[in-house]
Amino acid sequence: MKTAMASRETADRKWVVIDVNDKVLGRAATQIASILRGKHKTSFTPHADCGDFVVVVNAEKVKLTGKKWADKLYRHHTQFPGGLKTFTAQQAVAREPTRLVEDAVRRMLPRTVLGRELMRKLKVYAGEQHPHAAQQPQTIVAKDA
Repeated sequence: MKTAMASRETADRKWVVIDVNDKVLGRAATQIASILRGKHKTSFTPHADCGDFVVVVNAEKVKLTGKKWADKLYRHHTQFPGGLKTFTAQQAVAREPTRLVEDAVRRMLPRTVLGRELMRKLKVYAGEQHPHAAQQPQTIVAKDA
């Protein structure tokens, strides 16, 4: 018997909407990353892009546990001497509401060309509206604690 290996061409891609309103960031991000990679499918192939497109709505209403709103730090370097920028999770959401979800999912994907391809299939929106209704996405409830 030959093992069936999925490829980008043979992958059956669907569109999925996940509402992260009042969901814990890490738990929602692991579910999103798993769907992007295609781990929920029987035809999962680690080296191929065989996952689904994911639309995340209500990203600004994601929940962090404990004191992470004030204590969790995000860092960014401008690549100039002394260019380290540090800000809290609360400041990150105030600047760019989708940043927390995107960063959490990006860090759960492979740090390769495949990971960058998978990130292109992630669409994150701060509110409930999204422009992907034409793709007829199915709604999935994000897992909670």
